[in-house]
Amino acid sequence: MTQPPSTRKPPLILGIAGGSGSGKSTIARSVIDALPAGEGILLQQDHYYRSQSHLPLVERASVNYDHPDALELDLLSLHLDQLRTGEPIDRPTYDFTTHDRAKEGLRIAPAPVIVVEGILVLADERLRSRFEVKLFVDTDSDIRLMRRIRRDLEQRGRTFAQVRKQYYESVRPMHLAFVEPSKRFADVIIPEGGQNRVALDFLLSFVRQRAAGG
Repeated sequence: MTQPPSTRKPPLILGIAGGSGSGKSTIARSVIDALPAGEGILLQQDHYYRSQSHLPLVERASVNYDHPDALELDLLSLHLDQLRTGEPIDRPTYDFTTHDRAKEGLRIAPAPVIVVEGILVLADERLRSRFEVKLFVDTDSDIRLMRRIRRDLEQRGRTFAQVRKQYYESVRPMHLAFVEPSKRFADVIIPEGGQNRVALDFLLSFVRQRAAGG
């Protein structure tokens, strides 16, 4: 049963940022996995990419997906507001093989813990103002690059030439322009992502305590 607005406790909203391949997704999923079923939800920035259906397929790969303008961050902000007030949302789903949104989204119900993860979630003031806790996952660039290459080759159907071109033309410049500077807004900086067991254990302990009403 949905609690009346006057008695519903606001959810804990965490924003987790970091460069591509930093390990932020590992941390975000660890937080969700540490909670009882239904107590936490994960919103990934990647699902909020704008539709590129107006472009021919061959041109979609040339879009700068690492710039904030490629994302509907206003929609993500609205969804956070809806979840915070106890309303379900219809989260979009993005298909990286076609560079377009799927026709149907995913219905997501409110939960006591909301984790928002993505490279640019701390670069946008609208999102930052909605996070109770802001984290930045700080991992060396060579490690991040190797992880990104593996992900794009194995999961997103890219060729090495495509990955290399995108890295030099957009990923690296946008990281320097938007992602790295957003680190100064973080409440907590976690070196080496999910490999940092000490930081992860502290984070999970805090989240469990808050979810339990502590």
